[in-house]
Amino acid sequence: MRIHREGTDTLIYGFIVIAAIALLLYRLDTKIPFWAFIAIFGVIYGVVINFFRCPIRYLNIEDTDKIVIAPADGKVVVIEEVDEDEYFHDKRLMISIFMSLFNVHANWFPIDGQIKFVHHQNGNYHKAWLPKASEENEHADVMITAPDGNDVLCRQIAGAMARRIVTYAKEGEECYIDEHLGFIKFGSRVDVYLPIGSEVCVKLGQATTGDQTIIAKLK
Repeated sequence: MRIHREGTDTLIYGFIVIAAIALLLYRLDTKIPFWAFIAIFGVIYGVVINFFRCPIRYLNIEDTDKIVIAPADGKVVVIEEVDEDEYFHDKRLMISIFMSLFNVHANWFPIDGQIKFVHHQNGNYHKAWLPKASEENEHADVMITAPDGNDVLCRQIAGAMARRIVTYAKEGEECYIDEHLGFIKFGSRVDVYLPIGSEVCVKLGQATTGDQTIIAKLK
């Protein structure tokens, strides 16, 4: 299993701290606290390792024109038309994917294209599945222009537990499906804003696999 680079420091320093405390407890000859500590923090460390796993994935489709893939593992929690007044100033089709603590938290580019801009906005830390989280929570916006000229917005949103959004996208660069867009640490959500008329290929409550599940097709 491959570990994402965003988790390297956390896992190394966490292991050192846990090992140091465990060694201290062992030398104090307090066997019950020692084994209790090993059991509890061993499970917690295992959960953190699981969180930072980074599977290697490739979309097995030759023609990705107009294809929109899931930018994250998780569950579809919103499919609706919304008024997007920050960038588009018109209606957009929004598809939202909520990532629990147990999902892979690496994010992928949802379409092939060119990165128009990247904006980071500080904000609150409401629970990620709440509707107001999309606008009020800390988030990073990546606008991508598809080869046919359509603009697609991908928004990484911090959740109640998330405290760091990492975005690798750079303005002006080309981007492709199968490439990592970024990473969100500890519970979060990703919204994708598509042109009205796009064909939705998922349902509410459906589980998604990042870089594998086709969530829509551009008109």
